Amino acid sequence: MALQNPPASFDYNSTRNKLILSEYGRNVQNMVKYICNLPSKEERNRYAQVVIDLMGFLNPHLRDVADFKHKLWDHLHIISDYKIDVDSPYPKPSPESIHLKPEPLNYPNQRIRYKHYGKTIELMIEKAKAIEEPERKRHMVQAIANFMKMAYVQWNKDSVSDESIISDLYAMSRGELKLDENINLNKVEYRAAPTNNQNNRGRNNNNNQNNRGGGGRPSNNNQRNNQNNRGRNNGGQRKF
Repeated sequence: MALQNPPASFDYNSTRNKLILSEYGRNVQNMVKYICNLPSKEERNRYAQVVIDLMGFLNPHLRDVADFKHKLWDHLHIISDYKIDVDSPYPKPSPESIHLKPEPLNYPNQRIRYKHYGKTIELMIEKAKAIEEPERKRHMVQAIANFMKMAYVQWNKDSVSDESIISDLYAMSRGELKLDENINLNKVEYRAAPTNNQNNRGRNNNNNQNNRGGGGRPSNNNQRNNQNNRGRNNGGQRKF
């Protein structure tokens, strides 16, 4: 049997107008639309101030932003699709300024010959090649070699011989930098970051020591509790 009074069609969000600024909600957008249709500018100004206060209440995190009120008035114009006619204390924004795209960044397209050493090593080598004082240049070259060894171990997680580092330094400097013979570089070992299990194990050990009072001896609180319990037990015994 057919229904005599069919139900009204449901109002889904997919059939409604798109929210311009979703953080303010649909009710604020409907209020702004209502203000745009008011005939009197005095009424529009009065209701616009009420909506501005409501927008600030709905988004209190904007209070930490510089020019808090200015940002709210800009949002009011954006929600109205730049159609609201009110006396704003700030200049009305334009759609071009709001949707202005920043200039693309110029990323460096430099080729790194030995990526596990990085670009910084290449810059340090060029600086060392320009040093004229022999003693200062020797210390600089040795410091670069030690840094290269540390970077190699950090990325490859394995030991490396000094001969390999010296050979790489010689190749990267195109034969202009060379270490003295029989020189030993600093010893470098790979150290992995501590895992969560190690951190938890350290916290548990600290907690156990605190509960014992340190050094395996009972804490002062435990000693006082034991003395109080002995006093109660002795007071409860009968003497014959």
